[in-house]
Amino acid sequence: MAAEPVTPLTPRPVRVPLLVQQWRRLAMLHWAVDPASVANLLPPGTHPDTLDGVTYVGLVPFEMYRVGLLAGPGLPYLGTFPETNVRLYSVDEAGRRGVVFRSLDAARLIPVLCGRAALRLPYIWSSMEIEHTGDRLVYTGRRRWPGPRGLPSRVAVRIGERIAEPSPMEQFVTARWGLHVAWYGRTLYLPNEHPEWPLHRAELLAFDDKLISASGVPVPDGPPVSVLYSPGVPVKFGRGWLLKEPASGGA
Repeated sequence: MAAEPVTPLTPRPVRVPLLVQQWRRLAMLHWAVDPASVANLLPPGTHPDTLDGVTYVGLVPFEMYRVGLLAGPGLPYLGTFPETNVRLYSVDEAGRRGVVFRSLDAARLIPVLCGRAALRLPYIWSSMEIEHTGDRLVYTGRRRWPGPRGLPSRVAVRIGERIAEPSPMEQFVTARWGLHVAWYGRTLYLPNEHPEWPLHRAELLAFDDKLISASGVPVPDGPPVSVLYSPGVPVKFGRGWLLKEPASGGA
């Protein structure tokens, strides 16, 4: 099957949601990396998705808001917390483009335990805060469990002008309608649906992060090539399915 367009702006509809949530107050920092340097970090049956010969690693701090089962409503306390993820971009043999999370630091222990057990996602319990004053946001975090304990992260940004028409690169890292995850010996694709991102330019004011290197991703040189902000979107996750296993004796 041919791959989907590189920047599909319209997701496949999720008709029966299994999870609902909102992603709010997001900073999106991205660095270009050599696809070969991260290929071994992706689940079986997937490979790095590329744009103009490179792929990207993202560091995305944000507020998870009202996670809930089925159609909701989401939980106001347990389902609302700061989170920071380190992510790569993947495509599978059926052409489905997605995200691969190398780590997800979150400030609520119960969602961390549920995400690790049910979906095998690399959630980590961390002490985290978001300070939002005017057009300035500061995201801070420090790991608790399973560690390495005390690992810090601090990102500060200033929100800029609204982006009327995202570039191909900005679409590449935001128009993603699913995730790939290694799930009990197989690879699971979990689709999602959300509106097109409202995106703003953002200025990086401060950056002190150890999460990318701790995730196993080669640490990019220099500042990020893209810094974006979004007030957020509502999200629905649908039923996932397992990727086909490779034929016996195949490459």
